[in-house]
Amino acid sequence: MQTSGENGAPVATVSAPKLVKFGHESAFARDLHTRADAYFSTTHQPERGLNKMARKTAYIWLWFLASWAALVLLDTPWWTKLPFALSLGFAVAGIGMGVMHDANHGAWSTHPWVNRWVGYSIDCMGASSFIWRTKHNMLHHTWTNIGGLDDDLELGSLSRMSPHQKWLPLHRAQHLYMWLLYAFLVPKWVLFDDFWNIGTGRVGPLPLPKMDARDWVVLLTGKVIHIALGFVVPLLLYPWYFALPIYFLVMGVAGVTLATTFQMAHCVSTAEMVAIPESGRLVDDWASHQLRTTVDFAPKNRLLSWYMGGLNFQVVHHLFPKICHMHYPALATIVEATAQDHGLRYRVQPKLSGALASHYGWLKSMGLRPTA
Repeated sequence: MQTSGENGAPVATVSAPKLVKFGHESAFARDLHTRADAYFSTTHQPERGLNKMARKTAYIWLWFLASWAALVLLDTPWWTKLPFALSLGFAVAGIGMGVMHDANHGAWSTHPWVNRWVGYSIDCMGASSFIWRTKHNMLHHTWTNIGGLDDDLELGSLSRMSPHQKWLPLHRAQHLYMWLLYAFLVPKWVLFDDFWNIGTGRVGPLPLPKMDARDWVVLLTGKVIHIALGFVVPLLLYPWYFALPIYFLVMGVAGVTLATTFQMAHCVSTAEMVAIPESGRLVDDWASHQLRTTVDFAPKNRLLSWYMGGLNFQVVHHLFPKICHMHYPALATIVEATAQDHGLRYRVQPKLSGALASHYGWLKSMGLRPTA
């Protein structure tokens, strides 16, 4: 399979159930990397290991801890728990988007061991960083929006995210019910998916890499932390009929936030879905493929960009996954100009509302019975 090099371009190939190869590196890709290198040379900024990234990480973790303490430990009326629960849910998603995501791409620090430890943030939230790196870094980032290979499109029979997936009559209503199902993304991931991947020995179409002793310790420790914070301590202090709904409210907020962030970048009308070609080779090179299958949104919304860890600059992230997201706004200008110079389309949705509407429209269109 293809993995990304320093600037995100595929550099290696291993076998997969149905190998899809990309075209030879394009002039666009070469020019883009040259311009990006010039940006760092001119600004004298490091690609990763930024002090402001460390500060941001501290702020988000303080947000999480303060929200959890206020929700669980403070003796306040029940109705005051709702805003604390919402805050905690957004903080959980913030850790996923703004902290662990960079770290597990190797973009938080110049030191691999620091990236690994910061990447354990996702384990503290209950999800395995080991499995996530296989699912996200290897499958999604290599074969973006390719049916049968991009596992992020495979949400089960209740959804149809691509025209290359089987249509079922219930999909006619998916533009209504999927928003509720997104709320169960995190509990399902934490309490079921990781164990299913381990039990089957697979992540989507790929075999799960062998886990060593450290991987097992991290996974199990993360599950224990999550269960302790989410269930054990709350159930010691509150009745189950209060503690459990609050848990699912927190995880629901996190799940909807994380799911829609991804969907607005890939499952929208302006992002292309690609079928596995009979030849096993795409015409586009890997970088051009990312332009076709990924969309940036709300690039001028600075607060949103901060909170989402730059994932509203999804095109930039796919092209430069090993570069800290603090650089994405500047790199977006470079990507747009380079694409224009090479006659390629840089896809961007100016507003968050437009991105949400586009995903809603995509769900509705994919729910229609195919005519052919």
